[in-house]
Amino acid sequence: MGAACEHHHPDSGLHGGGLIAALDAAEGACRAAGERMTTPRRRVLELLLQAGEPVKAYDLIAAFNDAPDGEGGVAKPPTVYRALDFLSRMGLAHRIASISAYVACVHADADHSAAFLICDCCGTTREVAMPRSGLEASAREAGFSLGHVTVEGHGRCEACGA
Repeated sequence: MGAACEHHHPDSGLHGGGLIAALDAAEGACRAAGERMTTPRRRVLELLLQAGEPVKAYDLIAAFNDAPDGEGGVAKPPTVYRALDFLSRMGLAHRIASISAYVACVHADADHSAAFLICDCCGTTREVAMPRSGLEASAREAGFSLGHVTVEGHGRCEACGA
């Protein structure tokens, strides 16, 4: 989304060894689940991890096609959307509906409910842990079986609130 504020917001994306380790871990998780981390899926996840913030699908398409090393290849919208669907299903990425963007999951190693704190000033988004037990109990009482949960809270981050 990019900062709209005048104060400093640190880069929270992964680069270098941290990026490679995260991609390799994601590939291992896919393999363990009997799935394949194809080149387009890996490239989309790489872009999300590098961004470290929510990214709109069309920005991912543009970045996919503008790889500086020429290794990204060319992707049409369906390629990127299929990769995003796969990454979301695998718990490696989340869709943040209120801002129509995607973000790499910071808790991809654990089954969890996604909860996001979204700054309405600068667009900074932070994934936080959220207990599911109360919602799951309410769902059971209603005869409903939960698949996945995403909670979005809007407000101002610490930097913007100061």
